[in-house]
Amino acid sequence: MADEVAAVRASALSALARLRALRVRDARAGLLDSAPQVRRRACDLIGRLQMVVLAPELVKSLSDDVPMVAEAACYALGEFELGRQVMTVVKALERIAMSHREPLCREAAVAALGALGCPDGLPAVLAALTDKPAIKRRAVVALAAFEGEQVAKALAKAAHDPDWQVRQAAEDLLGRPPPG
Repeated sequence: MADEVAAVRASALSALARLRALRVRDARAGLLDSAPQVRRRACDLIGRLQMVVLAPELVKSLSDDVPMVAEAACYALGEFELGRQVMTVVKALERIAMSHREPLCREAAVAALGALGCPDGLPAVLAALTDKPAIKRRAVVALAAFEGEQVAKALAKAAHDPDWQVRQAAEDLLGRPPPG
């Protein structure tokens, strides 16, 4: 019964968003809900609707005990144009990208760092190139947001990765197959 009630609350958030009636207080309440599915839906909607004012609450959601909520918070933060808040968000995403126990959360954090394109996020993206293949693929794609010699070297190395999808992504960004 509790799951059904939570599903109704999550659906209510989506309905409010479709009606363009979702307010900050509603989204904030969703982030604080006892049900993970409601918290996840709130994160998704906040990102989609560009509710940047809730960035500090999303940063807190990165620490949620339920990985699907933390992953959704990463996604939402990557959708924002943050201005002055960018450093706080980048630092929080770096922690997730480099140390979260759940690979999907690390992958989402790397994607968000790439979407933000803040140069301070580059070390975490480069570090992700040593993680699991799915995370390495995401890191290679995230490198498109960055420039410099470090990026060029990382792409050249990734073009020789054992995972063919990592190699392909690197080759696509390099604009050519790797030599030899």
